[in-house]
Amino acid sequence: MEKMCIYDTDKVCDNCYECRCDLDPEKICDNCMECVKGNVDYRAIVVEDFQMEEEFKRTHPDA
Repeated sequence: MEKMCIYDTDKVCDNCYECRCDLDPEKICDNCMECVKGNVDYRAIVVEDFQMEEEFKRTHPDA
């Protein structure tokens, strides 16, 4: 059986490496949340894009 993408379960993994851990590039993301928690005063997440609910419903009618 082919390996499926962890972000899009309908997509076969194509080794795009978007799922790599930000803290350990050798590790595949497993949602451990270590990148957003820890003993630091400040953490940030870069948001590259977002969709309003109406746009999401239009572009993902089966969701």
